[in-house]
Amino acid sequence: MASILLLALAGFLLGGVYSTWKTARPLAIALGVCAALAVAGAILWME
Repeated sequence: MASILLLALAGFLLGGVYSTWKTARPLAIALGVCAALAVAGAILWME
């Protein structure tokens, strides 16, 4: 269950990256890093 929630969070964060890339690039990069961490956490949680 937690891994599904982490993947959903990563999708939400990637949507934020897409929407803020042209206006606030540092924020978009930070959101991308957080999304990558959420995906990594979901993968590690599945094992």
